[in-house]
Amino acid sequence: MFNNKALSLFIILGGFFIANALVAEFIGVKIFSLERTLGFEPLKLSLFGENDLGFNLTAGVLLWPVVFVMTDIINEYYGRRGIRFLSFLAVGLIIYAFVIVFLAINLSPNEWWDSVSGVDKAQPNRSLTSMDLAFKRIFGQGLWIIAGSLVAFLVGQLLDVAVFHKIRRWTGEGRVWLRATGSTLVSQFIDSFVVLFIAFYIGADWSAVMVVSIGTVNYFYKFIMAIILTPVIYLAHQLIDSYLGEELSHQMKNKATL
Repeated sequence: MFNNKALSLFIILGGFFIANALVAEFIGVKIFSLERTLGFEPLKLSLFGENDLGFNLTAGVLLWPVVFVMTDIINEYYGRRGIRFLSFLAVGLIIYAFVIVFLAINLSPNEWWDSVSGVDKAQPNRSLTSMDLAFKRIFGQGLWIIAGSLVAFLVGQLLDVAVFHKIRRWTGEGRVWLRATGSTLVSQFIDSFVVLFIAFYIGADWSAVMVVSIGTVNYFYKFIMAIILTPVIYLAHQLIDSYLGEELSHQMKNKATL
């Protein structure tokens, strides 16, 4: 199997793609301030009547741009069937992972683990009162958040595939940056609003204006990241073409358009 370069490459790219998707889902529970992380005071933006908006993002956004760039690379060499297969596989594995985590959350905790292992003897006033509660808070994301992120991921992926091949029909093999970045910008736009709409408009009490405002801020971050990561796509193409060889690379790209 590993003598087949095309298959070996698909396994490597697919594994990295799914790993990023899984990790992004689980670290997405953390909300961080991009400005403070970079050493700046938070911005006080006003959009659509909502004030004091800043780049308060889920930690998952660190990986989603990478996932969508991976989508375009896989799209280039393996076409619609390849990326659709990986997208549905990723969703299935994410659901499986959440089921296992749900079962783990509902296990009865050992007493000494729950009360002792969370104690910081040097700073007892800052110790965790319950390791089990902390475990539940970190891993027990709400069902609406899970549903929103999964639907947004799948819709974004399928849209990315459609836009990518639409642009490719116009440009041929040239202008990799246009089809890769263009498809990512369109799919990330939908992704940014779908997840918030399902998780917080339907699942919570957010207003439509708040969803649009925060979604716009999130999309602006993703827009910038998509532009920044464009050179990475060219580097990835060079490395893959070098690994596959010119003839095999050309054959795979042509077959991917079918």
